[in-house]
Amino acid sequence: MRAVIKDGIGIFNPQGFLDGASSNATLSIDDIKATIAQNADMILVSLKKVIFFNRNGLDAFVKMFQKIRTANHSTVGFCDYDTKKYNAIMRFYKDDLGFSLFKSQEIARLFSASYKNQNKKVLLYNEDKSQRAAMAIELHDNGHNPIIAQTLAEFNEKAQAQNAYDIIITDTFLGQMGQKVATRVTGNAIIYTVSSFLDAEVGNTFNIAYHNNSLNVGFRLFIFDAYKVVSMNVHALNFFSKLSSSGAEYNATICFVGMSWEKTPKEFKEILEDSGIMFFEQMDDILQDKALLKELGASSAANIKNKRVINKLIVTELPNFIEATVATIEMMTNSEAVKEAAKIDKIAIINPEGQIASSIGFYGDIDGMVILVFPTGIAKKACELLIGEETDDTELILDTLAELVNIVGGKVKTLLADQNLSVDITLPRTYPEIKALLEVAQEKKGVQVDLSFDNDKFLFFLTR
Repeated sequence: MRAVIKDGIGIFNPQGFLDGASSNATLSIDDIKATIAQNADMILVSLKKVIFFNRNGLDAFVKMFQKIRTANHSTVGFCDYDTKKYNAIMRFYKDDLGFSLFKSQEIARLFSASYKNQNKKVLLYNEDKSQRAAMAIELHDNGHNPIIAQTLAEFNEKAQAQNAYDIIITDTFLGQMGQKVATRVTGNAIIYTVSSFLDAEVGNTFNIAYHNNSLNVGFRLFIFDAYKVVSMNVHALNFFSKLSSSGAEYNATICFVGMSWEKTPKEFKEILEDSGIMFFEQMDDILQDKALLKELGASSAANIKNKRVINKLIVTELPNFIEATVATIEMMTNSEAVKEAAKIDKIAIINPEGQIASSIGFYGDIDGMVILVFPTGIAKKACELLIGEETDDTELILDTLAELVNIVGGKVKTLLADQNLSVDITLPRTYPEIKALLEVAQEKKGVQVDLSFDNDKFLFFLTR
């Protein structure tokens, strides 16, 4: 299958049916090598002439995508589809979407390294906040002018303006730019959603590795959205009791919201309360009570018996972590990073006033956490693109900083994958005050790299 190459993009054009049995799904390494040899930095499969596809039909391409990414670091994915096809692909690969999706070749071109500095005015929207941020950063880096719609209503309103934008982006996804997990974070509280009948299966499906790494990063409040739970049995009772007890050494709090007790023994609630779990009728009872939210989610020094030490394997990958961090912040602030010092020791922050921080965990073939400490000025400047304007709103800056750090984590994940190291990442944890960060990290030993951006100090810390 030969590719059509334009603006650095190699497009393969299968036709007809992609159902796993069709020869249309044949794509060889030789095809790819020939395309890359012609300076294609992006390899895409067009679905424009595909009448029907199922997951088996797409898998042949997806497996090839992984080989291409590992060997050549090229952007790979699908393009030229309608919303129905986009939703089908998202449904097929929702837990492992390691490739990109571009609604059209015109949209794909905006993200191509061969099509820079065209200064296209681009309106974009994606319901995934991390995706919106990732796309805006990539577009800005390529010399375009992205305008982010924060809500679907805002997008629909702006899209009505005649000739206001060169290109409008929807139904597009940048692969491996972050971690898509069945959780969300609000005010540094991680919210899990549970439903139906809770039994022994909850222990099998709950991502305990993710939970433990979230604890290590510094999250202390975990809320189970239980509005749709019908009942629970003794196996689920034991699971949640143990989960609460194991979090006690981190001074973590677990809450249930919206749990109905019509079909669950009332004594179960007393047992869970005895294990430290709190119950609330409405989510707003926690999230809208800022004082309570701050108290329950506050960082706290934890007496962990088995403190993990940084190891040689993580230190070996330090350049990948630095590259992902520096490249993102340089681009967002239009400034160049200068490395000032590096050492292996406990974290040392000389002037904590006027600084904020964020941390993100990773786990899998290697595990640990990255801590980034920003002077408020750098944080505001770095977040300005994603917010769309200057702001002094601390909560908004912290929220946007979390998205920025999530993108750094996604870049790390991709760079490690190129080294055949598979990791997942947690959601980012933010710290409006350095004191709260030190309560979590001051006893951890790791690699500290001091950097400056236009003479503003910035601290990178890699630990476990």
